[in-house]
Amino acid sequence: MEGFLEIALTLFIVIAITPFFGKYIAQVFMGQKTLLDAVFNPIERIIYALGGIARKEDMSGLQYIRAVIFSNAFMAILVFLILMIQRILPMNPTKLGAMSWDLALHTTISFLTNTDQQHYSGETAISYFSQTTALGFLMFTSAATGLAVGIAFIRGLTGRPLGNFYVDLVRGITRILLPISVIGAILLLAFGVPQTLGGPLTVRTLEGGTQYIARGPVASFEMIKQLGENGGGFFGANSAHPFENPNGASNLLETVVMLAIPASLIYTYGLYANNIKQAWLLFWMVFGMFVVSVSIAATGEQQGNTLVNSTLGIEMPNLEGKEVRFGWAATALWAVATTATMCGAVNGMHDSLTPSGGFSTLLNMFLQIIWGGQGTGTAYLFIYLILTVFLTGLMVGRTPEFLGRKIEKNEIVLASVVLLVHPIAVLIPSAITLAFPNALAATSNPGFHGISQVVYEYTSAAANNGSGFEGLGDNTLWWNLSTSLSILIGRYVPIIALLLLADSMAHKQPVPETPGTLRTDTTLFTVVTAGVIVVLGVLTFFPVLALGPIAEGFSLIVGKK
Repeated sequence: MEGFLEIALTLFIVIAITPFFGKYIAQVFMGQKTLLDAVFNPIERIIYALGGIARKEDMSGLQYIRAVIFSNAFMAILVFLILMIQRILPMNPTKLGAMSWDLALHTTISFLTNTDQQHYSGETAISYFSQTTALGFLMFTSAATGLAVGIAFIRGLTGRPLGNFYVDLVRGITRILLPISVIGAILLLAFGVPQTLGGPLTVRTLEGGTQYIARGPVASFEMIKQLGENGGGFFGANSAHPFENPNGASNLLETVVMLAIPASLIYTYGLYANNIKQAWLLFWMVFGMFVVSVSIAATGEQQGNTLVNSTLGIEMPNLEGKEVRFGWAATALWAVATTATMCGAVNGMHDSLTPSGGFSTLLNMFLQIIWGGQGTGTAYLFIYLILTVFLTGLMVGRTPEFLGRKIEKNEIVLASVVLLVHPIAVLIPSAITLAFPNALAATSNPGFHGISQVVYEYTSAAANNGSGFEGLGDNTLWWNLSTSLSILIGRYVPIIALLLLADSMAHKQPVPETPGTLRTDTTLFTVVTAGVIVVLGVLTFFPVLALGPIAEGFSLIVGKK
């Protein structure tokens, strides 16, 4: 019972901050006054002048896309070069050498796209300079890119110009990500997270041996990792490491900031659309799905492994792969939150989750809207709304409308691209890998769990999540290149389709509301939307779930009997 109360407290904090943070995000991107204007307006003017950016110049959909692609390509080349020559760069106390080209490429693409999938262990592969100047830099820009795309989509959906990508990118960093990261890093320092450029500590163990304890500028790295839904750990153990997440206070803070932006963006939409009622209906729909997912995972972890419990003759929770300072409840909540928000950070090993925990984490990444990625998750939610409007419009024989604008062939094609690209980027490479288990898969489990390991890796890549079931020998040429392809497809194809769809909606003439207009801010429509999400999202991946965590769960039951 205590564990479920801990979960409830965390969720209550998220609900409480949503309207305030959502309003602040809207003020930032609507160009309204904020408390930080006096500090950052002069800095921004210098940035715009150096970059030749016309602050008030709105972009078309194609211009916004080009800005995203070109800026991301430039950053990718810069970071790849840093990783390849890190041995000769400063802030490298342990003299770490360059990565292999395929691992450096995968790492660059992964952090560039807000995925942060890691096929290496941070303390033994990346120098302080690379961690902060390369990967830390991408943690800010990738999160701000997703946030900018999400805001541009909301603008277009509500009939506004899409805005300017470079202005949105800068304001997302200076007004949201940077100030909160600074405050959060200071709090983490107070909780015991280190922040130093000193090399590893050399200590004598009780047995008289020598042990090297890795450390570094962790607090600043950790906060943007959580706030920006990046997820890449400074250490290989990620947020299970005591230097990244030392206690219950740090765990609570990191969980809340992980959920803060995606939850609040729904309220931000309500302000843009002048329809707070619909925003709250959508919030509670997503929140309800999230609670169901948490309940499934938490119940499974609380009940424990049936085979282990029957062998020992006692009932105990599943503590394999968990830090005892967090326990089953905080680990289950984190596992669901990190896959629901596409953060990817872990405070326990997902490979050790019960089948119900594996089911919840996979399902979250399949749907991508509970709460979804940084900015893009909110946009995916409205893709489902557009499809719901289309389907219900067909049922009553009316041309579908959303926010006073007609939904036509072009919008449905683009919405379909957004939804279909994800299963393509997941299922095709998974099938190829599983067809050659010895040569390509490199799993540590030949059974149903082995299927989940492979599918999870590609799902995490395509969903830009970055977490893993582990148990894979994934630092190989095949895994580095194939997951890089899934990451790129899962990131940029939906962004292109979203921006084109938003641009199309922005240029449509609004039609007057009539008694026959389908209202989308009703409880009934919200329930229908939830049904469409289940039908289109869940059933697409149901065969994979049946072959993986569901089959594994049944095998435990049969084994117990």
